[in-house]
Amino acid sequence: MGLMNSSGLWVDGITGTIALVIFLVSLVLEVWAFIHCAIQRSDAFTALGTLSKGIWLLLIGGMMLLSYFFFILNSLFGLIALIAALVYLLDLRPRIKDLLNGNH
Repeated sequence: MGLMNSSGLWVDGITGTIALVIFLVSLVLEVWAFIHCAIQRSDAFTALGTLSKGIWLLLIGGMMLLSYFFFILNSLFGLIALIAALVYLLDLRPRIKDLLNGNH
């Protein structure tokens, strides 16, 4: 039979561990994005012509909570939360940093 026994427990253990690691990494990114967003000035969001600070906080925080509570169901909320956090961290965060440093 090789590495997997007849019930497939070995594979289930590996996939469960991978899912947990992905969930934890996603949660860390989402918390980082939420905290960074929360400590920024509201007018920076307006100056960049993006969604308001409150909308970003609601989007990132709300999806983060939904992904946490529905992790057992492997729901789509986790993917949406990760995408929102990554858009914020990779697109908006550098633009806010440039704006506040006077590089914009």
